[in-house]
Amino acid sequence: MTTKTIRHGLSIGLERVNDEAILAFKAIGKLTHEDYADINAMIDSALEGIENPKLKVFMDASEFEGWELRAAWDDFKLGLKHGREFEKIAIVSNKKWLEVGAKVAGWFTSGEVKTFDNAEDALNWLQE
Repeated sequence: MTTKTIRHGLSIGLERVNDEAILAFKAIGKLTHEDYADINAMIDSALEGIENPKLKVFMDASEFEGWELRAAWDDFKLGLKHGREFEKIAIVSNKKWLEVGAKVAGWFTSGEVKTFDNAEDALNWLQE
């Protein structure tokens, strides 16, 4: 009998695209409350010491499957806490339900939120 491997979590990094610094995320699987505890610590650490950050975010959600209920609440709180700091958020995914999620997320952030089918289009939009 083999055990199914379940992967989930969020990686975060800073990428340079041409001369622009972009905060990059990759979501895998179904995110949990514990994942958000780690995510919050990483974001807080990344933004420490930056006055009035205006972030451009690239989110690879191609392997994202959603949230546990408590994690969905954590995601909402994260948006409320950091929403004013986001200038643009580009989400790459082929999942239609994420388009709706992106529209809802746009209500809680000061910046624009758009979904894309591929990374190149997303990165080009972030640099406009």
